[in-house]
Amino acid sequence: MTIGLKKTVVLFGGSGFLGRYVTRALARRGHRIRVACRRPDLAYHLQTAGNMGQILPIQANLRYRWSVDRAVEDADHVVNLVGILAESGRQRFEAVQSFGARAVAEATRGVGAGLTQISAIGADENSGSVYARTKAAGEAAVFETLPEATVMRPSIVFGAEDQFFNRFAEMSRFSPFLPLIGGGRTRYQPVFVGDVAEAIADTVEGKVPAGRIYELGGPEILTFREMMEEMLRVVGRKRAFLNISYGSAARMARLMRFLPGAPLTEDQVRLLQQDNVVSEEAKAEGRTLEAFDMIPRSLDAILPTYLVRFRPQGQFTRPQPQAGGLDAENQDKLV
Repeated sequence: MTIGLKKTVVLFGGSGFLGRYVTRALARRGHRIRVACRRPDLAYHLQTAGNMGQILPIQANLRYRWSVDRAVEDADHVVNLVGILAESGRQRFEAVQSFGARAVAEATRGVGAGLTQISAIGADENSGSVYARTKAAGEAAVFETLPEATVMRPSIVFGAEDQFFNRFAEMSRFSPFLPLIGGGRTRYQPVFVGDVAEAIADTVEGKVPAGRIYELGGPEILTFREMMEEMLRVVGRKRAFLNISYGSAARMARLMRFLPGAPLTEDQVRLLQQDNVVSEEAKAEGRTLEAFDMIPRSLDAILPTYLVRFRPQGQFTRPQPQAGGLDAENQDKLV
């Protein structure tokens, strides 16, 4: 289709964290958005992101193919944002990230629309993590069905509604220490949710070559520990760090699996053992945010805009210049 032509875009999982930003980005560009999600009654807040009638929440579940087919009727482009970090009930990795991705791709092919599939850096068919393996299986199913599809692999995504920095900032209000699994040495390339959303909108408009995998990372590569230090600096708190070995973390996760909404799973512990940064191959081939003619925003530019509420005296508290941890001789001790 012609670049710039206003389209009907279907967003599977559009009511989630990333989905709301993609909805806004597409609405600003004048596209019509159909937000396909399991609970459309919880997605009406998205309608304020566009003009009257521009955004329509509808019911769909990737486990039920008929609902997927109905959702994509008359669509020009489909974006699949659906993914889970932990299994619960009938929401299994295989059902959502592998079978679900194939269902969306087949339905998209059936109506002759374009497809953007959201995956994750670390997707690997040989990974020890079920999450990473099913992400890779979803990518393979998409390209097998629609070779001209586009796959986006972001690193850890941050923004005002994220469940990463907000969670640890909340923890810092009450806990005297913050946990560092594996010593917090795993490297990440945190990317701002608004930048990811704009890149996805560009794929909808055909502004970058399709049939490729793009890896999206921010301007900084930081260890988990360094991200925690930056978060503490922003909220103006000093907390000790408690190093937890991967083995101890896995044992804790096995016990936590019996708790509702367990904060840590064994599969997540396996993921934490692998760096989550843009590959050298993607950089060499121009399959990064640079392909979208974009200067990614940094943690330092964005975190203060939404973590200010976690400062001891709110926005009027000056952040500390440096966040403290354990003394040097205890830094590398694992429990």
